Amino acid sequence: MLIVHVFVRVKPDCVDAFIAASLENARWSIQEPGIARFDVIQQADDPTRFVLVEVYRDANAPARHKETAHYAQWRDAVADLMAEPRSSVKYANRFPDDVGWG
Repeated sequence: MLIVHVFVRVKPDCVDAFIAASLENARWSIQEPGIARFDVIQQADDPTRFVLVEVYRDANAPARHKETAHYAQWRDAVADLMAEPRSSVKYANRFPDDVGWG
């Protein structure tokens, strides 16, 4: 498993548009065979900050995800909504192990 946290800060007047685009992307993303989980979380004390928690079944799944039409649509839709470039951190799952996911 590969877990990616994507950190996003959006412009204050773009929060609702970002949420709508991200939820649509998440709905399609969880249907991909290489994705075990896809969360869109919003920071409680700063509603302009989000983390996309993407749990991939294998190391090749992120590349396959980025080839989908829904990812391209999301990427283009949110580009002008962001207050700064998004960043990400990759993690390896240690517990629980792969058993029981997805």
